[in-house]
This record gives sequence, structure tokens and C-alpha cells, in this order.
Amino acid sequence: MATHASREAAMVQVRVAGVALDASRQHVILLKPVDEIPGAGRVLPIWIGEQEATSILIAVEAAPTPRPLAHDLMKTLLETAGAAVDRVEVTRIEEGTYYAEVTVATPQGSRSVDCRPSDAVALASRTGAPIWVADAVMDEAGVTDMLADAEETEAAEQKVDEFKRFLDDVDPDDFRS
Repeated sequence: MATHASREAAMVQVRVAGVALDASRQHVILLKPVDEIPGAGRVLPIWIGEQEATSILIAVEAAPTPRPLAHDLMKTLLETAGAAVDRVEVTRIEEGTYYAEVTVATPQGSRSVDCRPSDAVALASRTGAPIWVADAVMDEAGVTDMLADAEETEAAEQKVDEFKRFLDDVDPDDFRS
């Protein structure tokens, strides 16, 4: 089994950039490399279920819930057993299906468990564990950060509008010495 250090060389650490709905109203989580600024680079879209999307959003936004959700229960079970989530990894994509692992530090040593990426991300979002994506997955399924590009375009348009208003209101005498 490869060590974390050797696997990290072929992986990129990501953060949850957002949860969105695609054109067909399917939930998608967007994972973005932590070292990339908004509007630059790529994001990895992973389509997930509505319940998982809600669970991730609740964790990312630290929103209170009246009762624990399934991922809250997972976290509590691990803590009760003296274990902690060490990291989560999106390890591969096969025929459009993403695969992930949760690595748990236990009193008996480190254990990796196969899981869905949505569950891994929901659990990492609750525990503060780092999220990693295999370079091969990012290369195959990563897309240009279009959301940030749209925000940059909107910001640029606002600056142009602001400049136009300035030109409309400026008096040439304001520039004479």
C-alpha cells in the first residue's frame, strides 16, 4: 500500500467551492484546488444527490440542524470509538462514476474505507479533514472555473458602467489648473 506522502505527489488538495444545480436541476458539488484563486484554473464537478448536497451545504455553512444528519452520526460514531477522519480522497473515475476513500486514524492504526465522494466530502466538511483529488481525475473531469469567470465578467462590466457614469458627470473645468 502506498504511503500518504507518495500518494500526495499524484494528488491535489481541494476545497468545496460550492454546491450548485446544473441545467437539468441535478445537484453538483464543485471542488477547487486550494492553491488556485477564484477565476483561475479548474473545478471538479461531481454530481450528487439532493440529500448529500443539503448535508454538505449544512456542514460548509455551519448551519444548525434540529437533529443530527447521517454524516453527523458518522462523525459522532468515529469520535466515540476514538477514531478521527485523517483525510478523504477522490481516487478515480470509471465510466462516469467517481470513487473515493476516507482514511480514518484509529487506535489500531490507519484504515481506508471505500465510499461515495459525496459522503467523503460531507464527512470531511464536518471534521475539517483535508480533501484530495487524484491528478488523473482532475485531468479527466476538471473543467474551467466558469462561475468565477462569470463573476469577473460581471465585475468588469460594473467598472465600465461606473467609468461611463463618471464620464457623463465630469466637467472639463475639473481638470484645469
